[in-house]
Amino acid sequence: MTTRTPPFSRRHFMLGAATTGAALTTASQVQAKATPIVNPVVLQRADAQIFHHTDGYYYMTASVPEYDRLILRRSKTLGGFTTTEEVVVWKRPATGQMGGYIWAPELHWFGGQWHLYFAAGNSDDKFHIRTYVLSCKEKNPLKGKWSLTGQVEMPWDSFNLDSTVFEHKGVRYLCWAQKEPGIATNSNLYLAPLVSPTKLGTKPVRLTVPTLDWEIVGYKVAEAPAFLVRNDRIFLTYSAAATDANYCLGMLTARADADLMNPDSWVKSQQPVFKTSAKNKVFGPGHNSFTVDEKGRDVLVYHGRDYEQVKSPLHDPNRHTRMQYFTYRADGTPDFGEPVANGLLK
Repeated sequence: MTTRTPPFSRRHFMLGAATTGAALTTASQVQAKATPIVNPVVLQRADAQIFHHTDGYYYMTASVPEYDRLILRRSKTLGGFTTTEEVVVWKRPATGQMGGYIWAPELHWFGGQWHLYFAAGNSDDKFHIRTYVLSCKEKNPLKGKWSLTGQVEMPWDSFNLDSTVFEHKGVRYLCWAQKEPGIATNSNLYLAPLVSPTKLGTKPVRLTVPTLDWEIVGYKVAEAPAFLVRNDRIFLTYSAAATDANYCLGMLTARADADLMNPDSWVKSQQPVFKTSAKNKVFGPGHNSFTVDEKGRDVLVYHGRDYEQVKSPLHDPNRHTRMQYFTYRADGTPDFGEPVANGLLK
């Protein structure tokens, strides 16, 4: 069943020009003028992923503080997500499998339908986190009927989450974070071809294990992979460390013509590529995704808090969805800069 909730209430900046000559402008033009990007874009929505579909809409999904449901928003503009309607497309069952914590959904379109990947625990063990897929055939996923496709067949029956789907040179890949038996980390990153929404085509490869000082603060974590293809290279960002102010982004890089299933094709950055900015009061930036704005400019989507100290990161609700533009260095690698302060994004 699809449940609708009102838009998230928060301050909203309006451009006066939006109402000038309204009769001569299209609805999309009015929306574009009326909805600049203002950080934080959506309050209390962590692990945000934005998918720009061929229908001209942006679609957003994210974790909610209650960890009990899957939500979607859609908008013609990125700034529009602040006030657009939010729809609950699935709620966890009261008991049994998938009745625990619901984390980090991602929305993808392939095979002629929508797929929502998400991590879920069980009602009697909320941390028994495994990855599942819901599917929807309707063009508008906010109004369509969602059904459970199944659990993703991972190489081990162990803690796994943050699956993302990536297509390159005719091959569809799944990349995810998992705790591998025999390795003393919380999660590493893995990659494998995907032959159906829930089935891997080959044995996966391990891309990286958290070992660097900034990856293992609080917990030994590599999670939340996100792909960016630019300048004849593939950049794979990921999140590291505990989900407090130490949370940050690392990055792996491979040539676009490399064998992606060869771990030696990937080079790890030895320093974080995006981290806390005390100056701008954005703490623990991470779990990112990539998109482009209406003008084709690259946008980094991520979450962060407005304060540093938290007693329980898992139960602190104030990881907000944020966005900012980024550029490229002379060598072609992305330069994310530092998290920008709250306010109008320029």
